[in-house]
Amino acid sequence: MARERSITSNLGLYIYGGAAIFLGLLGLVSGDFATSWQNVGPNIPLRAPLAYLTAVIELAGGIALLLPRTARAGALTLTIVYSVFALIWVPKSFVNLGNYDPIGNVFEEFALVAAGLVLCAIFSPVGSSMARRRPFFVLLFGICPISFGIVHIIDMPGLLGWIPGWLPPTKMFWAYATTMGFFGAAVAILTGIMAPLAARLLTAEIVIFELLVWIPNLSAGPRNHFNWAGNAICIALAGASWVVSDSISAAAKTRPIPAESPAEVSIPA
Repeated sequence: MARERSITSNLGLYIYGGAAIFLGLLGLVSGDFATSWQNVGPNIPLRAPLAYLTAVIELAGGIALLLPRTARAGALTLTIVYSVFALIWVPKSFVNLGNYDPIGNVFEEFALVAAGLVLCAIFSPVGSSMARRRPFFVLLFGICPISFGIVHIIDMPGLLGWIPGWLPPTKMFWAYATTMGFFGAAVAILTGIMAPLAARLLTAEIVIFELLVWIPNLSAGPRNHFNWAGNAICIALAGASWVVSDSISAAAKTRPIPAESPAEVSIPA
């Protein structure tokens, strides 16, 4: 019970699950996928029923994740759903290798998958093969910020248009700062050097994007489905980063302290 309470008290879990509920409700209201991230083409047979089915699964998975008895099933459900959308982008990334956008979308969806795998490991029995793979799943997530940084570099002109003009000192400063933030977070998570701090800062960066970019866009265009989808995906990515950050911090706190060697133990005279 103590382990269960400590897991469900993590805020990242609630944000990740809440984002899935948000995506589900958005799909039920709009009858559409979270375009353009959930990139299901208009010519797909039974597209509308599939959109509603996806919305129901996301909603159910998000709710299940927030309930202790069904949390593991909810995590697995969302991992599978996000895996499908990541795989949809994979063939598109090979159509034009000079266009990085599809590859960037693969890693945006894969970040949600990796966080889902982390949650599956957390809710698996202690000592199970799934639980032991949690550090590996964290590393899988750590690859994703590299792609986020590459997207910023490739789409620098477009990125500058998203940064609020009132934010000092300059738009270019924040474009480079956020890009380096992604690369720095990836290096820290993959190497384990200052990983807890880096993961927290990465989460804060994504949350700031939500507050300064996506919420104002939604306020300016509340009838635009793209703005609603962008908010939902950004919150999901923030939740994914938060889940991984919580996992890294918990692992750092429970890491055993190496015992002192006999040579290091001072014997009073």
